[in-house]
Parts: sequence; structure tokens; C-alpha cells
Amino acid sequence: MFHRFEVVKTCPQTKARAGVLTTPHGIVPTPVFLPVGSQGTIKTLTPDELKYLGVTILLGNAYHLYLRPGIEVIEQSGGLHRFISWDGPILTDSGGYQLFSLASLCRVSEQGVVFTSHIDGSEHFLTPELMIQLQERLGSDIMMTFDQCPYGETVTEVREAMERTHRWAQRCQRSQQRKDQALYGIVQGGIFPQLRQESAKLLASLGFPGYAIGGLSLGETKQVMLTILAETTAYLPEDKPRYLMGVGSPEDLLECVALGIDIFDSALPTRIARNGALLTPQGRVNIRNSCWRMQDRAPDWGCNCYTCRTFSAAYLHHLFKCEELLAYRLATIHNLHFIIRLMEQIREAILSGTFTSFKDEFLAPYHSTSEEVRLTQKRKWLASRSIT
Repeated sequence: MFHRFEVVKTCPQTKARAGVLTTPHGIVPTPVFLPVGSQGTIKTLTPDELKYLGVTILLGNAYHLYLRPGIEVIEQSGGLHRFISWDGPILTDSGGYQLFSLASLCRVSEQGVVFTSHIDGSEHFLTPELMIQLQERLGSDIMMTFDQCPYGETVTEVREAMERTHRWAQRCQRSQQRKDQALYGIVQGGIFPQLRQESAKLLASLGFPGYAIGGLSLGETKQVMLTILAETTAYLPEDKPRYLMGVGSPEDLLECVALGIDIFDSALPTRIARNGALLTPQGRVNIRNSCWRMQDRAPDWGCNCYTCRTFSAAYLHHLFKCEELLAYRLATIHNLHFIIRLMEQIREAILSGTFTSFKDEFLAPYHSTSEEVRLTQKRKWLASRSIT
């Protein structure tokens, strides 16, 4: 058997669970966080550095890799693993999220989507069948169905996108040829509990080896996200991995693990690193701020990552002010180390039966970005991804 998922331990007070995901390219302890390498790279870092940080699985994006360098380039190199020199597991997204983030460049029909390339303006007709074929040629360990992430506001609009997602999921299943790759279905339904329940039930009936939850953390409040997530996971099989797409802030990881999520991905830790935001046990700090100019100590005293062991906050402040490339590397190393270590600690806590106390102790001193600021930042970022 190429793929297997086993729940090793559950938390009696919450729905948190520690598991083991077996893939053709290695074993992944869960809960797990996937750094986002949409174009075949985690920005500024090498594969060896990722392994040193403890990364066990990466995310790639079939849509972006299709546009460049082109699937044929990767295929002739022996597949995505060899092309990017990563011998561990890889999950590829199908590109369905781009229907949302690049909505102004898409025309959706029942057959598929006409994408206008954000690179050169060329048009590409992508179908569920084609996206499975492309992911099979890439050779990822886990591939995703082609879905429509709803950007409508009414229940009628969201239902239409959800039902199309279901039909596309079945077309993806029928078109799959390679059995060494696991195909995960994606639950949609917006922020409507009844739709989420319908979507989870329908996809569960199709017997996918894993299930992703898409269309959340797209501008709704955190409480709405958590409520909808709880409504969704209740209808997913307990013996299959659950993957929450696009969520990666420390406080969200803890809350969502408590609701039974096993797999996460997000560009947040690496994206904010390039803007000078560092993750610490007290919350995010902006190393660009003048208060760090004379700080002859690590930005995070308790961190043992390469950045904090080696450099002072004053030096990082200087690098960012000068816009030196090293600034982005060092900040990325720190943030990924923080997130990967957090996931390891969460798993250890579940296995030792102390998850609830660990969660409370972590969140007590942690100051998350305010809800208003968080939503504003999210909306600005989403707007920046939609090229008009």
C-alpha cells in the first residue's frame, strides 16, 4: 500500500489527534505544517536548510508550475521531486484557489476554467481531467481535486460553486490513472453551515483517501472560521487525514488542531518574514521598528534557530533597513523554525496527554494580531493577488 494514515493518539478533552501519514517518499508525523512552495521553492531557502529545520513535506502548485517552467520541463527532469532536489513527500494543489485569488482573470463554466495568464496574458483552458493529468506528470505524493473556491456572497452563489466542486471531484476521481498518488477531495460551502455539512457528507461518500477543507480564512472573522470548521470536521471520516488549506498563524494552528485538523499549509510565516515580522512566544514583532536598533540580543531569547543563535536583533534591523537579501533569509529561517517546532510541541503534547494545558499556556502570553488588523491585512493581500 502506497498511502496509509493512522491515528496514534487523541486528546480526551478536545478533538486533537496525533497520527502518522505514510507516503511513497516518506513518513509524515501529524499534525503537520506544509511550507508553501508554489513555484517549486520555499523562497530564500534550500532543500537542505528545510530538512535541517525539520520540514517533512512541501506544497507545490500545479497551476503555477504549468505556467512556468512548464510541466514538460519538470517531467523530462524526472518529476517534481528530482527537479527541485527534494526527496521527501510533496503535496500539489490543483489551482482551484486561483479561481478566487485571480478571479478577474478567470471564466468559469461547467467544463472547466479559462485562465488568462498573469505572466504574459495567454489563455489556458483547464479542466478537472487536465489538472489530474498535470499532477500525475509532476509525480507528487498527494494531489488535490480541481475545485471552485466560492467568491459569491449569497447562499445561492456559494451552493452553485459547491455543487460544481462536487461534480468536478467525481470527474477527477474517474480520470486518475496513477495509484501511487493519493487524491484528496476538497470540501467547500463558504460560511454556510448547512452547505458545509452537505459538502462533507457528499465527499465522504466518494471514498477519498484524505479530505481538505477549502474556502476558509478568506476574510471572515476567526470565530466564524472556527465555527464552520467544527461543523465540517464532524462529518468527515475519523480514519482519514483532514487538511485545512491556507491557515498558518500560531494561534489558528492550535485552535484548529483542537478541532481535529491534521495538515495545514500557509504562506504566512514566510511572507511576513520578508516584511520584517518575526514570530515569538509573545506574538509577532516587527524587526524594522526603531526599538530594535540598539538591541544587542536575539530577537527571540528562547529560540535556538540559526538566526537567533547567531545574530542580534540590531543586526537584523540593520539588514532590513538596508534591504539586504540576507534579511529575508534569516527571518524566514526563524519563522519556519518557530512554526515547525510549534507543530512538534503540539504533537508531543497530544501524545503525552497534555495538549489542553499546552494550548492554554501557549495562548496566555501570546498577543495575536487584532481581528480588525488581521482582516484588513488579509483583504489587502488577496487584493494584491488579483491582477486587474
